[in-house]
Amino acid sequence: MAASRKEKPDLQKKVHEVPHKPGVYLMRDRFNRVIYVGKARDLRKRVSSYFLPSKMAQADLKTRAMLEATWDFETHTVRSDAESVLLEGKLIKEYRPRYNVSFRDDKRFLVVRVDLSEEWPRFRLARFKKDDGSRYFGPYAHAGALRQTLNFMRKKFGVLTFGRGAPTERELKSSTYQVPVRLSEIGADQYRERVAQACDFLEGHSREMISTLESEMHKVAEKMDFEKAAELRNMIEDLRNTTRPTRRFTRGGLPSAIDPMADVQALADALGLPRAPRVMECFDISNISTTHVVASMVCFRDGVPDKDNYRRYRVRTVEGQDDFASMAEVVRRRYSRVLLETREAHREAAEFSQENAFEAARRLEREAVTQSAAPNPQSYIRLPDLIIVDGGKGQLSAACRELQRLGLHDLPIIGLAKEREEIYRPGRALPLQLPMDSPALRLLQRIRDEAHRFANAYHQLLMKKRVEESILDDCPGVSQNRKNLLLRRFGSVNRLRKASVEEIASTEGVGRKLAEEVHRFLQSH
Repeated sequence: MAASRKEKPDLQKKVHEVPHKPGVYLMRDRFNRVIYVGKARDLRKRVSSYFLPSKMAQADLKTRAMLEATWDFETHTVRSDAESVLLEGKLIKEYRPRYNVSFRDDKRFLVVRVDLSEEWPRFRLARFKKDDGSRYFGPYAHAGALRQTLNFMRKKFGVLTFGRGAPTERELKSSTYQVPVRLSEIGADQYRERVAQACDFLEGHSREMISTLESEMHKVAEKMDFEKAAELRNMIEDLRNTTRPTRRFTRGGLPSAIDPMADVQALADALGLPRAPRVMECFDISNISTTHVVASMVCFRDGVPDKDNYRRYRVRTVEGQDDFASMAEVVRRRYSRVLLETREAHREAAEFSQENAFEAARRLEREAVTQSAAPNPQSYIRLPDLIIVDGGKGQLSAACRELQRLGLHDLPIIGLAKEREEIYRPGRALPLQLPMDSPALRLLQRIRDEAHRFANAYHQLLMKKRVEESILDDCPGVSQNRKNLLLRRFGSVNRLRKASVEEIASTEGVGRKLAEEVHRFLQSH
């Protein structure tokens, strides 16, 4: 009932934050499910057009239904139309949005087929995938844009994109008809190398492909073939501009960058940090209800999740919904624990030290690294290089006060406000706003969203547990006190249900007769 009363958000304000760049957009419903995926040369123009009053009036039934079901949207920028076509196809395959026409049933969707058993393989469009030994890529939603992508491949890789069989006399002699280099000047083996590179491009493996081309460029340069080396250099530069950043999407998540450490360095540059934040910890408060206020801390190491070091908290000292006080409690608990464990691990070294907590922790961290030739990052306790709190000035100020009390005022910390993706820093009145396609901002968003997911998952776990426990409220003879005793003894209703009458009766305050009643009740409910 609560969901039906929820007011639909006004997305007009969010539209103004969308950049005028090519990319892919995803429409989501009130349950955060992806219901439509589309591509655009100008994301701002395309997305804003959906929310014009005239759009709803002129839209067909399918578009009108989609717009009425849309409660949120997200956009992902790319460097070219070619990448947006590939990315759109991946996302539609991944999410199967209900307002995108089914790949299996609609003949407008195309795949790219290449038969590698041919001496001169050609990239051709097909309607369906067949079990004929060929390699297939796609399907792709826009036939026109896909043809432009094949045109790009023809120019950049020198591969044949229509026709059949071995090259015709015209294709062998011409440098403009199909490929920009005469095929008569190369052999079939050299041509197949181009085909392999084009296949890597379609699969999104641009990094591996560029590395191979760079290696080849250096080899031909050593042989004094500078004309060929320049040709390869230009191809590498074009590929970087076209396919970067190529993204892999996972269900329900944001894209993961090809080079996470490059994003980490970009974040260090954007924030002016003294060193790259190789270890980052992000906090999020989940107060969906006042019954359980919980928090999460996720850790990213070298730009990727370090799930072994995730932590979750039940907020203990805060009454009601108070994000600032909850953030203060969780930050205090996290870093007082880190400092305690650090001192316990190096009690003698820390006992007579005049260093502050931050200096001592950093020194002990260096010692842990230097004492082992190949230290395992999980084997020693360390402070993060950057703390991120989900929220604006209030959450950041609350966290900073706790760090100062612990002597960790030198620890870099920022707040990330979700509404406008503004970055708040201690001592700075104005927030920092990075471009929406900035690698540094994308990294922060991935960390923040992961913390949010982890906090909500813990909240849902506790709510589920509470619902399970409520069944004991209906059991005759079980008071609140006896319910607490039983749950403390067995840990959960599920374990209590598996227990024997004798085991239940051995619980303090529960006799044989009540134990039989509880056992009988749980077996029948």
